[in-house]
Amino acid sequence: MAVNPVDTLDILRYRDGEWVAQEDQIIREVPVTIYVNGQELVTMLATPRELDELALGYLYAEGFLAGTHQMERLVVDPEKNLVQVSLRTDIDRGLKLYGRRMLTSGCGRGSVFYQSLDALEVRAISSSFSVSPERVTGLVRQLQDSSLLFRQTGGVHGAALADKEEIILFREDIGRHNAVDKIAGRCLLDGLERGDKLLLTSGRVSSEIVLKAAKLGVPLLVSPSAPTELAVQMARRLQLTLVGFARGKRFNVYSGAWRLGYGL
Repeated sequence: MAVNPVDTLDILRYRDGEWVAQEDQIIREVPVTIYVNGQELVTMLATPRELDELALGYLYAEGFLAGTHQMERLVVDPEKNLVQVSLRTDIDRGLKLYGRRMLTSGCGRGSVFYQSLDALEVRAISSSFSVSPERVTGLVRQLQDSSLLFRQTGGVHGAALADKEEIILFREDIGRHNAVDKIAGRCLLDGLERGDKLLLTSGRVSSEIVLKAAKLGVPLLVSPSAPTELAVQMARRLQLTLVGFARGKRFNVYSGAWRLGYGL
């Protein structure tokens, strides 16, 4: 059942000294609870669509799921915003390793199951994938043009997976982490190769976003916004190409400039 992620509400708008009553489109925000093997794992705030992708991407990023081969069943209840995932593996060990929750820099005070050595356990990116600077700026424009919900409401982040030519997968959510997790979930469901792709995100690049990209195996991460200092440190250690402030025909490269032709 398709769920409309947008509500229409009556509001007052003030402009140039005058009040105007009108309707406005508002993005919906709901608590989504993920159950794994019958056990409640986490509740996050999200846009109520693509919840199967959100759950799988989240479980993959947090180390509970290595691939769809470990999944027996996935059921989404769109009315209650619940996702039930049955895995062939026992999650008790995962809960012991990842059981300490940490508030992240994400929207809605999102939580991740965090361990201090998490970043050290992620493999460095070995892909030789490269792309021209002109294609990067063109793909950022495609990212902006793809954002229908943002044009409607102004209240979401976007994320996209792209090859050298065009965006092949795009998702939106109130949370920038959620949008990336939805991309990851769809990649898992469709078996998409990621070693020759770019991941684009509309929001700030924090360390969690870098880790999600690295775990997904994407060699190049691009955003029109800023990265954090820890995100840059991680990207350099993981040999992930990190591009920020990609706006118009310019951008900053914080890591892995050789994948953009620099020095070649």
